[in-house]
Amino acid sequence: MKGHLNSEYGEILVDPDVIATYTGSVAVGCFGIVGMAAYSMKDGLVHLLKRDSLKYGINVRIDNNRISLTIHCIVAYGVSIPAVSGNLIEAVQYKVEQFTGLSVERIEVLVEGIRVID
Repeated sequence: MKGHLNSEYGEILVDPDVIATYTGSVAVGCFGIVGMAAYSMKDGLVHLLKRDSLKYGINVRIDNNRISLTIHCIVAYGVSIPAVSGNLIEAVQYKVEQFTGLSVERIEVLVEGIRVID
């Protein structure tokens, strides 16, 4: 389902893929986040997504113009997962609401793995 905004110029539709891509770019900019993760049902492994595939680590649901996000991420080794997750939630909520004009109702962070960064 797409998000709907009405403005003085007409109706604006926001596609969930646009929100997912933007959310992924915001997330990888947060301290402690190495990247987005994709879980392979075939082999049961988690894969680090490349920069051009960030939307595949984000699930977006829009109900009554309220956004719910599920973020599958990989965090850096040695960081505090609660601190990184809290920072990620605050940054994503603020920037997605500013970007879309829709309210973010829920953000769920699923840490799929850790990675040592050089």
